[in-house]
Amino acid sequence: MNKFTYLLSALLVTALSTAATAQTAPKAKTAKSMGKMSKDCCMMKDGKMMMMKGGKMMPMTGNMTMSDGTMCMTDGTCMKKDGTKMTMTNGQCMMKDGKMTTMDEMKKDAKMKHSGKMGNMKM
Repeated sequence: MNKFTYLLSALLVTALSTAATAQTAPKAKTAKSMGKMSKDCCMMKDGKMMMMKGGKMMPMTGNMTMSDGTMCMTDGTCMKKDGTKMTMTNGQCMMKDGKMTTMDEMKKDAKMKHSGKMGNMKM
């Protein structure tokens, strides 16, 4: 029984240390993943609140508070720190800093950054 307990505890320690390493190890960014929009935000998509985190989109399961104090609820309502309320419509995105944008604007900004044509813009 003593050998069994030793082997079981050794196996458990190995499994726990492997799991801890897998959770804390940073993921390598590939050229493919870096080209995707990876800005963290919450957005209304097809009538459902979604959140984008690390370039992955998933359903919002709880309220999110942005860095400026704005809170986005799972029903699409956003309440600013000053009490101003708004309801998000399809395609609108609330960035982590509390600024509202749209998916189209985010895509356009990503294209401009990667195309190098910003210097040709007229102001």
